[in-house]
Amino acid sequence: MFRRLLPPVVAALTLSGLAACSDDDSSGGDAASTAAPEISAAEEISWEKVEAPSDCQCSDATEYHYWVHQGDADRVVFFLEGGGACFSAETCAPGEGATFTPNLQEYDGEPRGDAGILDLSNPDNPLAGASIVYVPYCTGDLHLGTATHDYGNGVVVQHKGRTNATTALEDMAQRFPDAEQVIVLGQSAGSAGAPLYGGLAHDLLPDAQISVVADASGAYPGDEAITTAIGGLWGIFDGLPDWPEAAGDPPAAWSLPALFVQTSEHVPGIQLATINTEDDEVQRRFSDLIGFSDTPLVDMIDENNAFIESSGVDLDHWVSPGDTHVLSAGDELYETEVDGTRLIDWIADFLAGEDVGDVHS
Repeated sequence: MFRRLLPPVVAALTLSGLAACSDDDSSGGDAASTAAPEISAAEEISWEKVEAPSDCQCSDATEYHYWVHQGDADRVVFFLEGGGACFSAETCAPGEGATFTPNLQEYDGEPRGDAGILDLSNPDNPLAGASIVYVPYCTGDLHLGTATHDYGNGVVVQHKGRTNATTALEDMAQRFPDAEQVIVLGQSAGSAGAPLYGGLAHDLLPDAQISVVADASGAYPGDEAITTAIGGLWGIFDGLPDWPEAAGDPPAAWSLPALFVQTSEHVPGIQLATINTEDDEVQRRFSDLIGFSDTPLVDMIDENNAFIESSGVDLDHWVSPGDTHVLSAGDELYETEVDGTRLIDWIADFLAGEDVGDVHS
């Protein structure tokens, strides 16, 4: 999740998402339907801390690591953590005013398994029993940057989010080469690049069914100017995907809404889902700051969903009342219900390959 409200242009940080990858364009396969096994609440959930190589760094050039939970080798979750962003000397400067998590020194990045989708002891959780690769976030670039940027005033930032995340993704593919389903789940800032990482996961594991769940970034418009400006600062255009379907596309073709389109064209059969609330307090603030204060947030969400679906993408979307930011992070995941459909059941059915359809309050 975002640590605090960011200055205006940061609202657009979710509008860009790119990563280098292979050009494999084979089908994503059929949806997996294996039910999640029950896990006793008393059973300990263990995590392995993996120290990343030296080219992986946090924003302040400190060491980076990620976490692996060994469960069912057939079902693997690639989890992209949220945690703010920065784009200027003011927003990237360390200290109490920092608008993102700058390193993993004070906050170790270890997954918290006591609530929401990471409560693996909850038998209602569709991820219970699955293996998980958990990617902490400390680069201020939505897990998508490749650049070292000098913002002036002594503020130099290692925007190496893509380096970090792709390292973890490659390790995932090596550890679980026979995975039948890979679930890419992103929350808040981590959800911005989730569809793109779904495509990258397919390139590494072409026989696996890829399922993507992007929670809490569905309102931001695909603004060309902001996408290009922020992408340039972070270096996300240095190594655009070489997918043949995207050949010749300009950087602006990789806005957040278009990211679903690009990935769907590259991976036929991929499962894509978004989760949002009608007046998400964080997305509302960002939208106000970039000049959309007169537009209801739900209208912006609906417009993006309509754009994605009109482009031929089979997108399942959930939109429920309220202003909660990231429904999958807490107890709301198990408590939220719209017209008799529980969110947790909707996600479970989606991941099982069922035709869940759209849920909209």
